[in-house]
Amino acid sequence: MIVATVKNIIISILLAFWLGAIAIFSIQNIRMVSLKFLLWDSIELPIGVLLSFCVGGGLIIGSFFPLFLKRTQKKRLRTPKST
Repeated sequence: MIVATVKNIIISILLAFWLGAIAIFSIQNIRMVSLKFLLWDSIELPIGVLLSFCVGGGLIIGSFFPLFLKRTQKKRLRTPKST
């Protein structure tokens, strides 16, 4: 129980640190940029806002990664090894 509490506190501190770092970076870099990918151009956004969207998207995509990892591990356990 204490281990889970300490783990949650450490995760909260790390998350607060990263959010603070992104906020400071956003305030210092207000230059407008446009994201270009193949034929697609985005609207012009400040670098900090664009970075925040990228971090948020990465966190969402990264949260699904363990689900896919578990699925591949279950498939490995089900298929017998042939030698």
